[in-house]
Amino acid sequence: MAEKRPFDILNQSLNNPVLIRLKGNVEVRGTLASFDVHMNLVLENAEELVDGELKRKIGTVLLRGDTVVYVSPA
Repeated sequence: MAEKRPFDILNQSLNNPVLIRLKGNVEVRGTLASFDVHMNLVLENAEELVDGELKRKIGTVLLRGDTVVYVSPA
């Protein structure tokens, strides 16, 4: 089986729920709508989480790739 590259995994996550940790210990959960080569991410139905609990609903949001620490299936 061929080794998967990070963008292959992001491609598989399109239109699926993801959990994203940003610098500053901010977590955002939502549906991955798109991404680019800089790992800028667009989430739909996004929510900001604090200690795993919903803090506020954001809606559609663009997250800059240089602030992303990790992306995980939600």
